[in-house]
Amino acid sequence: MLNNGKLFLRFAEEKDIPVILSLIKELAEYEKLLDEVRVTEEILKENLFGKRRYAEVIIAELDGKTAGQALFFHNFSTFLGKPGIYLEDLYVKQEFRGKGIGKALLNKIIEIAKERDCGRVEWVVLDWNKPAISFYKKLGAEGMKDWLVYRLNNDKFNS
Repeated sequence: MLNNGKLFLRFAEEKDIPVILSLIKELAEYEKLLDEVRVTEEILKENLFGKRRYAEVIIAELDGKTAGQALFFHNFSTFLGKPGIYLEDLYVKQEFRGKGIGKALLNKIIEIAKERDCGRVEWVVLDWNKPAISFYKKLGAEGMKDWLVYRLNNDKFNS
C-alpha cells in the first residue's frame, strides 16, 4: 500500500510500447527537450523487445493507472570488474508525484542491481532540476563532481 493506494511495479511488455513512448515524451516536455525526441513505437519495439534487447522498462501503476516508469540498461565498470545499471529515465507523471512512486521505482532498480550482482547504479540529472536533485540526495545519492558527461551523436560518427 502507498498513500491509501495500491502500487504495482512490473517489467514492461510489448503491449506497453504506446505507454512507454507517451511517458518518454512527457519527460522530454518536462525537461524542455521535446524537440529532440526521435523515438517511435517501431524503434522501441525493435530495441526493447526485438532480437537484441538493449534496455528494460519497469512500469509503475497506482490503483490500476500508469503512474511512471524507469528505463535502464547495463553498463560495465572496469575498475569494479562488474556490470552496473545505468538509469536512463526515471519519470513519474505530475499527478502522481509526492506519493513515493519515484522512490519505489528507484528501489526496484536497486533490487535488480543486487539480484544481478551489479557494482553500482548511475544516472544523470539536469543541473536545473532542483526537485530531482533534492530527491536523489535524500536517498543518499552523491553527485560526481569530478566527472563531466560528454556525448558524440551519430551525426558526428564520420567526422
